[in-house]
Amino acid sequence: MLEIVYENEQLIAINKPHGLLVHRTRIAADAREFAVQMLRDQVGAKVYPIHRLDRKTSGVLLFAKDPATCGQVQRLFRERKIRKCYKAIVRGHLSARGRIDYPLREGDKIREAITDYELIEHFEIPVPHGKFETSRYSLAALFPRTGRHHQLRKHLAHIFHPIIGDRPHGCNKQNRLWKERFAMTNMLLHAESLHFQFAEGQDVQIYATLSSTFQEVLHRLRC
Repeated sequence: MLEIVYENEQLIAINKPHGLLVHRTRIAADAREFAVQMLRDQVGAKVYPIHRLDRKTSGVLLFAKDPATCGQVQRLFRERKIRKCYKAIVRGHLSARGRIDYPLREGDKIREAITDYELIEHFEIPVPHGKFETSRYSLAALFPRTGRHHQLRKHLAHIFHPIIGDRPHGCNKQNRLWKERFAMTNMLLHAESLHFQFAEGQDVQIYATLSSTFQEVLHRLRC
Protein backbone atom coordinates (compact mmCIF):
# COMPACT_ATOMS: atom_id res chain seq x y z
CA MET A 1 0.00 0.00 0.00
CA LEU A 2 1.27 3.46 -0.88
CA GLU A 3 1.97 5.93 1.93
CA ILE A 4 -0.33 8.95 1.58
CA VAL A 5 1.43 12.01 3.04
CA TYR A 6 -1.09 14.74 2.12
CA GLU A 7 -4.73 14.94 1.07
CA ASN A 8 -7.43 17.55 0.68
CA GLU A 9 -10.50 17.87 -1.55
CA GLN A 10 -8.42 18.59 -4.67
CA LEU A 11 -4.97 17.08 -4.09
CA ILE A 12 -3.38 13.89 -2.85
CA ALA A 13 0.33 13.10 -2.45
CA ILE A 14 2.27 9.92 -1.75
CA ASN A 15 5.75 9.07 -0.57
CA LYS A 16 6.90 7.22 -3.67
CA PRO A 17 9.30 4.36 -2.99
CA HIS A 18 12.51 3.78 -4.91
CA GLY A 19 11.97 1.85 -8.13
CA LEU A 20 8.30 2.69 -8.71
CA LEU A 21 7.37 4.28 -12.04
CA VAL A 22 4.83 7.09 -12.08
CA HIS A 23 3.05 5.59 -15.08
CA ARG A 24 3.53 3.04 -17.84
CA THR A 25 6.30 3.75 -20.34
CA ARG A 26 7.87 1.87 -23.23
CA ILE A 27 11.33 2.63 -21.84
CA ALA A 28 10.74 0.36 -18.82
CA ALA A 29 8.94 -2.63 -20.27
CA ASP A 30 9.93 -4.73 -17.25
CA ALA A 31 7.72 -2.75 -14.85
CA ARG A 32 4.42 -4.22 -13.69
CA GLU A 33 3.39 -1.67 -11.06
CA PHE A 34 2.78 2.05 -11.54
CA ALA A 35 2.04 4.78 -9.01
CA VAL A 36 -0.97 6.14 -10.90
CA GLN A 37 -2.80 2.82 -11.07
CA MET A 38 -1.80 1.76 -7.56
CA LEU A 39 -3.13 4.99 -6.05
CA ARG A 40 -6.34 4.82 -8.10
CA ASP A 41 -6.96 1.30 -6.84
CA GLN A 42 -6.11 2.31 -3.27
CA VAL A 43 -8.47 5.31 -3.07
CA GLY A 44 -11.09 3.99 -5.47
CA ALA A 45 -11.09 7.04 -7.74
CA LYS A 46 -9.22 8.57 -10.65
CA VAL A 47 -6.09 10.59 -9.89
CA TYR A 48 -4.03 12.72 -12.25
CA PRO A 49 -0.23 12.96 -11.91
CA ILE A 50 0.82 16.61 -11.70
CA HIS A 51 4.57 16.10 -12.07
CA ARG A 52 7.08 13.27 -12.33
CA LEU A 53 9.83 11.71 -10.29
CA ASP A 54 12.52 9.48 -11.72
CA ARG A 55 11.91 5.80 -11.16
CA LYS A 56 15.00 5.67 -8.91
CA THR A 57 14.00 8.73 -6.83
CA SER A 58 11.86 8.41 -3.71
CA GLY A 59 9.68 11.03 -2.07
CA VAL A 60 6.78 13.44 -2.61
CA LEU A 61 4.72 12.68 -5.70
CA LEU A 62 1.67 14.91 -6.15
CA PHE A 63 -1.63 14.06 -7.86
CA ALA A 64 -4.83 15.99 -8.53
CA LYS A 65 -8.31 14.58 -8.09
CA ASP A 66 -9.65 16.33 -11.19
CA PRO A 67 -8.22 17.58 -14.52
CA ALA A 68 -8.78 21.28 -13.75
CA THR A 69 -6.74 21.15 -10.55
CA CYS A 70 -4.05 19.19 -12.36
CA GLY A 71 -3.71 21.94 -14.95
CA GLN A 72 -3.66 24.69 -12.32
CA VAL A 73 -0.84 23.16 -10.29
CA GLN A 74 1.12 22.19 -13.40
CA ARG A 75 1.03 25.87 -14.32
CA LEU A 76 2.57 26.70 -10.93
CA PHE A 77 5.38 24.26 -11.72
CA ARG A 78 5.95 25.88 -15.11
CA GLU A 79 5.97 29.34 -13.54
CA ARG A 80 8.49 28.17 -10.90
CA LYS A 81 6.12 28.93 -8.03
CA ILE A 82 6.61 25.52 -6.40
CA ARG A 83 9.42 25.35 -3.83
CA LYS A 84 11.05 21.93 -3.96
CA CYS A 85 13.61 20.44 -1.59
CA TYR A 86 15.48 17.19 -2.15
CA LYS A 87 17.97 15.31 0.02
CA ALA A 88 20.91 13.45 -1.48
CA ILE A 89 24.02 11.60 -0.38
CA VAL A 90 26.89 12.39 -2.70
CA ARG A 91 30.52 11.42 -3.15
CA GLY A 92 33.11 13.64 -1.48
CA HIS A 93 32.87 16.64 0.82
CA LEU A 94 30.67 19.41 -0.55
CA SER A 95 31.24 23.06 0.25
CA ALA A 96 28.82 24.69 2.71
CA ARG A 97 26.52 26.00 -0.02
CA GLY A 98 26.54 26.89 -3.66
CA ARG A 99 24.68 27.35 -6.91
CA ILE A 100 25.07 25.16 -9.99
CA ASP A 101 24.20 27.22 -13.05
CA TYR A 102 24.80 24.80 -15.91
CA PRO A 103 22.52 24.57 -18.97
CA LEU A 104 21.32 21.10 -19.96
CA ARG A 105 20.28 19.61 -23.25
CA GLU A 106 16.63 18.67 -23.71
CA GLY A 107 16.06 17.15 -27.13
CA ASP A 108 17.74 19.41 -29.65
CA LYS A 109 17.78 22.47 -27.36
CA ILE A 110 20.08 23.70 -24.60
CA ARG A 111 18.03 25.06 -21.70
CA GLU A 112 18.79 27.03 -18.58
CA ALA A 113 19.20 24.83 -15.49
CA ILE A 114 19.90 26.09 -11.96
CA THR A 115 20.26 24.17 -8.69
CA ASP A 116 21.08 25.60 -5.26
CA TYR A 117 22.47 23.34 -2.55
CA GLU A 118 23.29 23.44 1.15
CA LEU A 119 25.55 21.08 3.03
CA ILE A 120 23.92 19.29 5.95
CA GLU A 121 26.61 16.87 7.09
CA HIS A 122 30.01 15.47 6.12
CA PHE A 123 31.00 11.82 6.58
CA GLU A 124 34.21 9.82 6.38
CA ILE A 125 34.28 6.04 6.78
CA PRO A 126 37.28 3.67 7.01
CA VAL A 127 36.65 2.04 3.63
CA PRO A 128 39.50 2.36 1.08
CA HIS A 129 38.57 3.88 -2.24
CA GLY A 130 41.09 4.00 -5.08
CA LYS A 131 44.30 5.60 -3.80
CA PHE A 132 42.55 6.87 -0.66
CA GLU A 133 42.45 5.03 2.68
CA THR A 134 38.94 6.32 3.48
CA SER A 135 35.74 7.21 1.67
CA ARG A 136 34.12 10.63 2.03
CA TYR A 137 30.48 11.60 1.53
CA SER A 138 28.08 14.48 2.10
CA LEU A 139 24.40 14.78 2.92
CA ALA A 140 22.99 17.78 1.07
CA ALA A 141 19.72 19.66 0.62
CA LEU A 142 19.07 20.45 -3.04
CA PHE A 143 16.79 23.20 -4.32
CA PRO A 144 16.12 22.97 -8.07
CA ARG A 145 15.16 26.37 -9.47
CA THR A 146 14.36 24.86 -12.88
CA GLY A 147 12.89 21.47 -13.78
CA ARG A 148 15.03 19.80 -16.41
CA HIS A 149 15.22 16.06 -17.05
CA HIS A 150 17.62 14.44 -14.54
CA GLN A 151 18.70 17.96 -13.52
CA LEU A 152 19.89 17.16 -10.00
CA ARG A 153 21.68 14.02 -11.09
CA LYS A 154 23.48 15.78 -13.93
CA HIS A 155 24.30 18.87 -11.90
CA LEU A 156 25.86 16.97 -9.01
CA ALA A 157 27.90 14.91 -11.45
CA HIS A 158 28.99 18.14 -13.17
CA ILE A 159 30.59 19.44 -9.95
CA PHE A 160 32.22 16.03 -9.31
CA HIS A 161 29.95 15.10 -6.39
CA PRO A 162 27.72 12.46 -8.03
CA ILE A 163 24.78 10.99 -6.16
CA ILE A 164 25.48 7.57 -4.70
CA GLY A 165 23.61 4.83 -6.57
CA ASP A 166 23.04 6.97 -9.66
CA ARG A 167 23.39 5.16 -12.95
CA PRO A 168 24.43 6.36 -15.54
CA HIS A 169 25.38 9.80 -14.19
CA GLY A 170 27.13 8.64 -11.02
CA CYS A 171 30.45 7.10 -10.08
CA ASN A 172 30.71 3.47 -11.19
CA LYS A 173 33.39 2.70 -8.60
CA GLN A 174 31.31 4.08 -5.73
CA ASN A 175 28.16 2.35 -6.96
CA ARG A 176 30.03 -0.94 -7.16
CA LEU A 177 31.49 -0.41 -3.67
CA TRP A 178 28.04 0.13 -2.14
CA LYS A 179 26.56 -2.81 -4.01
CA GLU A 180 29.32 -5.31 -3.20
CA ARG A 181 30.17 -4.22 0.33
CA PHE A 182 26.79 -3.07 1.63
CA ALA A 183 24.24 -4.67 -0.77
CA MET A 184 22.86 -1.19 -1.52
CA THR A 185 21.71 -0.49 -5.07
CA ASN A 186 19.14 2.31 -4.64
CA MET A 187 19.89 5.86 -5.73
CA LEU A 188 20.16 8.10 -2.66
CA LEU A 189 18.00 10.96 -3.92
CA HIS A 190 14.78 11.82 -2.08
CA ALA A 191 12.14 14.45 -2.87
CA GLU A 192 11.56 15.66 0.66
CA SER A 193 9.06 18.51 0.29
CA LEU A 194 6.85 20.71 -1.88
CA HIS A 195 5.58 24.13 -0.77
CA PHE A 196 3.25 26.41 -2.70
CA GLN A 197 0.28 28.75 -2.50
CA PHE A 198 -2.95 27.43 -4.01
CA ALA A 199 -6.71 27.99 -4.04
CA GLU A 200 -7.22 31.52 -2.70
CA GLY A 201 -4.06 31.69 -0.63
CA GLN A 202 -4.13 28.14 0.70
CA ASP A 203 -0.62 27.32 1.96
CA VAL A 204 0.24 23.78 0.87
CA GLN A 205 3.24 22.15 2.54
CA ILE A 206 3.92 18.48 1.84
CA TYR A 207 6.68 16.40 3.41
CA ALA A 208 7.84 12.82 2.93
CA THR A 209 10.15 10.99 5.31
CA LEU A 210 13.35 9.44 4.02
CA SER A 211 13.13 5.90 2.69
CA SER A 212 14.31 3.04 4.90
CA THR A 213 17.30 2.53 2.58
CA PHE A 214 18.29 6.18 2.85
CA GLN A 215 18.00 6.05 6.65
CA GLU A 216 20.03 2.85 6.84
CA VAL A 217 22.84 4.40 4.79
CA LEU A 218 22.87 7.48 7.03
CA HIS A 219 23.09 5.24 10.09
CA ARG A 220 26.01 3.37 8.55
CA LEU A 221 27.81 6.62 7.70
CA ARG A 222 27.36 7.99 11.20
CA CYS A 223 28.58 4.89 13.03
